[in-house]
Amino acid sequence: MKSVGGGAVLAAIIGLLCITIVFGSWYTVDQTQRGVLLRNGAFVEVVQPGLHFKWPWIEAVYKVDMQTHNFTFERVESYSADQQPANLRVSVTLHVASDKVAEMYSRFAGDQQAAISRLVTPHMNQEVKVVFGQYTAQRAITARGQLNADAAKALTDAISYDPIFVIEGVQIEDIAFSPDYIKSVEARMQAEVAVQQRQQELAQEKIKADIAVTQANGRANSVRAEAQAQADAIVLKGNAEATAIAARAKALADNPAIIQLTQAEKWNGSLPTTMVPNGAIPFLNVPLTAALSSP
Repeated sequence: MKSVGGGAVLAAIIGLLCITIVFGSWYTVDQTQRGVLLRNGAFVEVVQPGLHFKWPWIEAVYKVDMQTHNFTFERVESYSADQQPANLRVSVTLHVASDKVAEMYSRFAGDQQAAISRLVTPHMNQEVKVVFGQYTAQRAITARGQLNADAAKALTDAISYDPIFVIEGVQIEDIAFSPDYIKSVEARMQAEVAVQQRQQELAQEKIKADIAVTQANGRANSVRAEAQAQADAIVLKGNAEATAIAARAKALADNPAIIQLTQAEKWNGSLPTTMVPNGAIPFLNVPLTAALSSP
């Protein structure tokens, strides 16, 4: 009976060992991870995503997250180029460099937060302040994209000597200036709005004045054109009358008897009832030779 009981226990132990070997020897690494294979605690290699085998008990695998993460830093105190104090909220987007997985584990046991606190945070505080100090308060607001790009480049250059992380971007999410500066900005904006409004009013008045001048010029041109037309008509009429008089005078000069002919044509055949002494009888001023020669 003892031998049977001992055999069952041994079989159970062997079975348990087999299960442990089978299920403890195979492991998977996700696509968003990299595996660090350790043998008796010593680094062996970096394991790529997929299904892998390891020796039980003597080998272990630690998985390092390779995903992109965003870390936010609140209240980064800084000064602008025009000496305006500001509290910045800065976020840094990064991921572990694919060729630094082993170093990430050996130095920080794969703890990203610890690595960021050691490698990124000090440089971020320094470089963001330096970059922000190159911008005036107004330009920091209006040129936020360029400010973020400059901050990202400065931080990347600062950790380039120890590039465990790849900096994907730096975003200055919020800039909180002092209340006095905000009031001064609001006052300046109101003044600018008032100036712009006055400029618009002046522009409208100028447009109205231009319209009035154009209308006045139009009326003046119309009156001038009408007067010119009347003057031209008078000149044409005078020229026509002068031409007619000149033609008539020339006709009279060439034909002196035409006056008598015209009078004869208009005579009604009656002699005047009264006459001036020694006056000539109209239309009977006949030469004497002609009167004597008539029968």
